[in-house]
Amino acid sequence: MKRSVKLLLVTATLASPTMPGAIQTAALAQNAAPAAGQPAATPTTPIPPVVPTVQVWRREAARELLAYVDAIGEEGLDPAAYNPDRLRTAIDTGDDGAITPVATQLFLRLTRDLSGGAVRGNGRGESYLPDVTIGAARQQELLARASQGGVEAILDGLHPVHPQYALLRRALAQAPAEDRARREIIRANMERWRWMPRSMGARHVIVNVPAFTAAIVDNGSVTVRHRTVVGARRTQTPQLSAEITAVTINPWWNVPQSIIREQGGRFGGGYQVTRGAGGGMSVRQPPGPRNALGRVKIEMPNPHAIYLHDTPAQALFERPVRAFSHGCIRTQYVRDFAAVLLQATGQWNRGAIDQAVERGRTVSVPLTTRIPVYIAYFTAAGTNDGNIVTYADIYGRDSAVRAALNRAGGAATASR
Repeated sequence: MKRSVKLLLVTATLASPTMPGAIQTAALAQNAAPAAGQPAATPTTPIPPVVPTVQVWRREAARELLAYVDAIGEEGLDPAAYNPDRLRTAIDTGDDGAITPVATQLFLRLTRDLSGGAVRGNGRGESYLPDVTIGAARQQELLARASQGGVEAILDGLHPVHPQYALLRRALAQAPAEDRARREIIRANMERWRWMPRSMGARHVIVNVPAFTAAIVDNGSVTVRHRTVVGARRTQTPQLSAEITAVTINPWWNVPQSIIREQGGRFGGGYQVTRGAGGGMSVRQPPGPRNALGRVKIEMPNPHAIYLHDTPAQALFERPVRAFSHGCIRTQYVRDFAAVLLQATGQWNRGAIDQAVERGRTVSVPLTTRIPVYIAYFTAAGTNDGNIVTYADIYGRDSAVRAALNRAGGAATASR
């Protein structure tokens, strides 16, 4: 069954940031007054157990669900992972009592995978992106509707709405069945879009590590894109999200403990070294042209101490493969990048930033509005003609995603 593409027309829904460990049918309990003439319950009076509300599936709705699973290969997922034959058997045997539990289990699994991704845990690589899977209450709401019909529209509403997902989906449909490598990389990157929030913000920054780029996106269009240097293979840049809060001009560099250990505590002149009574050491590098952060740092507080910043090693931006940092994102022409972020202040353009740099004092300029930033790992991007652009899998993360997607047996087909 071939389903039409509706991804760009779907309104984004807010998703719960957490995912319950187990998803069960919701049970609604309510304290009710005793009926007239009946005694009130006491501690010695047995209270009848609450019976969960079960959404009974209509046979036609179950057929819609089965057709959706049979065509799930269009979304880069494997129909076999959902064991559709169980539901097919229940429908074919005419046992209405068998349809509801099988359809419910299948539907809840689909809502989980479509809204937050089928690949979990270590399969995602070093990822600290919040879980965007819809919560149990939302699942139950959708279950109540889908069990009566309209399954396709309900499940389609869970897909990523970012244009890249639609372009990758189109590329998958056009990829020859025998081109396994091409299909696998498309599927892996469609899956990565399921890990991303459906609403990323009218203005946001996205860093694509394999592409070595950082972009400012305004209302769905890239308005600024700069080259970056990302973490080396042994000090990989993680996937995460944060908010840009400020731009620091002439920053100090607080040397991470990992680098202090790597250096054996040996630092040349110009560093401020402080030794604690217990033998610990802290090291700071003052602002200046030789500072490891360069002259501008973009603040985005996060527990991993990852941020965008300038660098004195400008020559590295000319390299085709730019994986040399300790994890942070060195950004080319970062003063221009910062000027765009500070545009709303009405005071901090590129000229004002240059003047502040020359004065040499450390200045922190807050943004008028915090801007979401996403550090992502996409090894393929779709193009308008149905092709893809690929980037080197510098950290070797694709194989784990592909393996997890195929674990149920066999690559998904474009359509059934």
